[in-house]
Amino acid sequence: MKTLDDWRQTIDQLDEQIVDLLNQRAQAAVEIGKLKNACGAAVFAPDRERVILDKIRTLSKGPISDESLLAIYRELMSASFALERPPRVGYLGPRGSYSHEAATSKFGSSVEYEPFVNIHGVFDAMARGHVDYGVVPVENNTTGGVVLDTLDAFVESRVAICNELQIPIHLNLMAQCRMEEIETVHSKPEAFKQVQRWLAETGLGEKVVAADSTSRAAEIASKSPRAAAIGSRLAAQLYGLQILAANIEDNPRNATRFFVLAKDSCKPTGKDQTSIMFVTADKAGALVEVLLAFKSNGVNMSMITSRPSAAGNDEYNFFVDLEGHADDAPVKATLEDIRRHCPTVHILGSYPKAERAYA
Repeated sequence: MKTLDDWRQTIDQLDEQIVDLLNQRAQAAVEIGKLKNACGAAVFAPDRERVILDKIRTLSKGPISDESLLAIYRELMSASFALERPPRVGYLGPRGSYSHEAATSKFGSSVEYEPFVNIHGVFDAMARGHVDYGVVPVENNTTGGVVLDTLDAFVESRVAICNELQIPIHLNLMAQCRMEEIETVHSKPEAFKQVQRWLAETGLGEKVVAADSTSRAAEIASKSPRAAAIGSRLAAQLYGLQILAANIEDNPRNATRFFVLAKDSCKPTGKDQTSIMFVTADKAGALVEVLLAFKSNGVNMSMITSRPSAAGNDEYNFFVDLEGHADDAPVKATLEDIRRHCPTVHILGSYPKAERAYA
């Protein structure tokens, strides 16, 4: 029977092997980075990431959970980015926002991050080459709708979607004081709507004060000993606040979908999705003809929404998510058919389909 010291010695020996193997892996990443730089290839390859993470799931026999193992590997890949060439990632700020949290969950802590005050700022920075990647929200399952600013930005910009994320949105009460000492609770109005039941049960509903964002609320709470904020764990960490109550959202399945923006889409992985935008011809039944193109080619459409055109000529921009990659034969045929009925068709990107935020 091994003693405590015996097991600790085993861990010490394993740590030596792990560190050696990590550095061997890192050296391989350095060599890959040289090859990528020579040919101008992107540092982040969503298709390769999908292959690695799927393989890690298959290789693992436990007892460590898939979730923990994948988190370790995402951070490991982030360190590899830094060795190849640290990418610069823009996101909808401020620091501690849920877009910031989504960005760090994808790219880890070894890259450079830059917050922007609005979604158009992220798209503009991408178009000008000021950042290598962008992370923007596109849809929330609780508020029940798409993020209109993101859709509108695609009309004016030709950056591509290279990845998507489905991130659980957990709201937390954070402060420097005890709960019974709280005098005001700060957050954005949308967050208050998602914790109405919890606020009523705790009696804090009468103490709410609206803020511009959950991050701004955390900043306020960090400067006032009797103020609390409702926001993300990352915001609590950044502003030095203690989480008094975790996961207080009324809907435990609250999740937001994010797009990762890049210069180009990614290669097919076999589990892909494509987003497109189109404007139908100005005639009766034009949209029906487009929808029939999906049916006749056997392509499933998972989302459709529309926005009035900024041109103000009664045109509408339609946004569609469809299953498959733009290089897949059925999707190609569908797009060819759609172009016969639409004066404008843009492929916004093909990317690995994200796993659901909740099982």
